[in-house]
Amino acid sequence: MVTTRSASRAASVAPSLPPTTPSSTTSPSSTSPSSRQPWTHTPTRLTLLWFGLSLPLVIWDTGYVLLRPHTMEGGSLHHPLYTPYKLYGEVDHVYGWKAFHAHNGFTSAQGALNVVETLMYLFYVAYYVFKGQKVAVKEKGKAGKEEKTKKVLSGRPAALAVLVAFSAAVMTLSKTVLYWLNEYFSGFDNIGHNSREDLILLWIIPNGLWLIFPTYMIYVMGGEIVQALTNASAAPAIKSE
Repeated sequence: MVTTRSASRAASVAPSLPPTTPSSTTSPSSTSPSSRQPWTHTPTRLTLLWFGLSLPLVIWDTGYVLLRPHTMEGGSLHHPLYTPYKLYGEVDHVYGWKAFHAHNGFTSAQGALNVVETLMYLFYVAYYVFKGQKVAVKEKGKAGKEEKTKKVLSGRPAALAVLVAFSAAVMTLSKTVLYWLNEYFSGFDNIGHNSREDLILLWIIPNGLWLIFPTYMIYVMGGEIVQALTNASAAPAIKSE
């Protein structure tokens, strides 16, 4: 209604005036995609550190789980690569002979999911390494702002990499929570025989890392996704009279 009355007054006062072109502040379409800065992404140092630690361990663990009983004590693949699992199978019976003889499918099921998650993480790392571009950025240093070279992903490659890594982190966290809940609701059937010290050192701390770091990744990358969607959906302010 405001626009109609404004147009009527303009027509009655100066009918010979040519129609005006809408300004950039009144038209959302004036903000072209080419004028927007592309979204960029760089993995944090803590994320890369976690991948360097966790990926070899998960690949090792998945090999043990999916190749049982050959990787278990007495199997052809047990020594020397999987020798530590003799102890861990005694700490957590999910990894030991008890679950294997009971045909407990949970162990192999979580191992199969490990394969999917690991492939997604490896895709993310490889995509960053081979698709990332080096750019000059200014960062705070001891002598003020210093110019450094930084590898980043930008545009669609950045969005794809973050989406894959975020999804994998959600999978890892959900599976780990399920692993803990499985013990709780089964009356700690597989780990309840351990002393408190052994339980803390050999089960809670190692498995707790797969709760902490995926949560960190979800927080960081989820924040990037939300910020990118917020920026993409933000419309310019429209003036009214």
